[in-house]
Parts: sequence; C-alpha cells; structure tokens
Amino acid sequence: MIVDEIQVKVLGGKGGDGYVAFNKNKGEKGPTGGDGGNGGSVYLEGVSNLTALNKFRFKKEFSAGDGVDGKNKLLEGARGKDLILKVPTGTVAHNLDTGKNIELVNVGEKIMIAKGGKRGRGNWHFRSPVNTTPKECEKGIEGKHFNFLLELRMIADVGFIGLPSAGKSSLLNALTKAKVKTAAYHFTTLEPNLGNYYGLILADIPGLIEGASAGKGLGIKFLRHIKRTKILIHCISCESENIKKDYKIIKEELKKYELALARKKEYIFLTKTDLVSAKEIKEKMKELKKISPNTLAVSIYDEKSLGEIRKLLNGIKSVSGIKY
Repeated sequence: MIVDEIQVKVLGGKGGDGYVAFNKNKGEKGPTGGDGGNGGSVYLEGVSNLTALNKFRFKKEFSAGDGVDGKNKLLEGARGKDLILKVPTGTVAHNLDTGKNIELVNVGEKIMIAKGGKRGRGNWHFRSPVNTTPKECEKGIEGKHFNFLLELRMIADVGFIGLPSAGKSSLLNALTKAKVKTAAYHFTTLEPNLGNYYGLILADIPGLIEGASAGKGLGIKFLRHIKRTKILIHCISCESENIKKDYKIIKEELKKYELALARKKEYIFLTKTDLVSAKEIKEKMKELKKISPNTLAVSIYDEKSLGEIRKLLNGIKSVSGIKY
C-alpha cells in the first residue's frame, strides 16, 4: 500500500533560555550567564522510497529538539537537534497555515519547513558601565509550527492509463515482477501500482471514468499522479464496442484536469487481442491509427506483442531516479 496523501503538524524546537550568573572570584564580580542554544529546525528531504509517507499514518505530530538553557561561566547551551522528515521525491508539501507550497523533486533535496526558535541571551550581554551586575536575561523563543498536507505526485517514467478493465494491471504484471490484483470487474486497482522494468518505472494508474476530473469514480485523486509521468500509454480494450469513444473520454478528462497532460507523448495499446478475431483486430487498429500512428495491438498471452512493447520501453530513458 502506498500512502499518497497525509496531514501532519511540525514544530520547530524552542530556543534555550539565557542564564543569570556572576563571577564569584574576589575582585571579579561581573556577569557570567551564558546564552541558550537555538532550537532545532524541521526539514523535508527527498528520497527514492515511494512508501516513505507510510510512516506518517499513525504519528501526525513531529518536533525538532529544544535548545538547552545557558549556564554559568559564559557556557552556551547546546543547539536543539534538527529533525529531518524523509518523503518521496514528487511530494508537494502544502502549508495549510500560510498557503505556500513546497515541491521536492530530487533525491537528497532538503528544505526547511519549520525554523527553530532563537536562543535567549544570558546576563553577560546586559552589562554596562552603569549596570555592572545585571540580573536580567532573555527567554528563548518558541519555534515555528505549521500544519502541512503532504501530497505525493508520483514520478514515473511511463504511466498506463485508460478506462477500468482495459488490461493495464495485467500488462504491468507481464512486463515486471509486480503482482497486482486483476479481475474481470471494474476498479480492482484502487491505488497506483508500480513495476520496475530494468530501471524504468512503470505506473498502473487506477481506471478513470467520464467525469473523473470533476470527482466522479475514483476522482482526481489519481490524475495528479500522471502529472510528472514522462510518457503515457493509453490502453483500450478490444472488447470495447466504441474504441474511439473510449479514447476520447480519457483524453477529455486529461484536458479538463490540466491541458499539459493531454499534450504528453502518448502511445495507444489495443489490449486483450486474444479475445477477438483477427478481422476485428485489423478493423479496430485501422481506426486507432487514424488517431495516432503510435499504436500497438497487444496481448499478455502473445509473446510477439510483448516483445514489441519491450522494444518500445527499451528506447525510453529513465528520468525518475526512483528505486522500487
């Protein structure tokens, strides 16, 4: 299971308090109170593990370390420990308090999301010619705290899209070691599934329906996963009575959600060709090639057609950087 949306609260550490102290040596009665330590900050760091958001399912509040209070003899308190929360590359962090959004695209990229509080100064800072024994110091300041919605927009190289029961999951299983549930009814895929084809990340996007961009069916929850996909493979079942209509439904939903999605490089796969006659395949392929010359007739039971798909995939360079 991949958690792709979660809400968390993050808190920067409190700054340590300044200290009030005096030199006890005879003739040296000056202030010696040290400063507190700054509070630790909270960071997000991009990692290649797509299940990294799973750890936030049960714990929803995360705090960096507090700064330590100052001490005698001008000793400063230790700085609070920073907290680094690791999230999958492709995560968008929506700050629900400020409205600001942060995106982590690269592995190792680190961004501060809650700064630690400033340390308080010890009484040594408040000495003056007219106040040689100051008894004042500063309290440390509380760290910043925010509520975030962490949303994963999957970075995959190739995305399989299409209406429910178009054979997307079966293709993913046939091409990779993925073991996705398949069945002869709609919506067996309720979350994106991934497979690794020799370093190329393939994503099976749950079946879309007409009105998905407006929230129908599985809604827009999975349309966002297509945004960073390099190439789309549009799967249309040979069992369809109107393949042009099927193609148009998905294309229109992509346009309504975001025009750039409909402009991505695309291949069309006429799937489940083992279920119909050669004559019907020929007729439907003729229709689809009018839409796009990048069309293949495929079946998971036909090694020749699987070989054509592998040849196509072998020519695609991975850009995701994701490990699976």
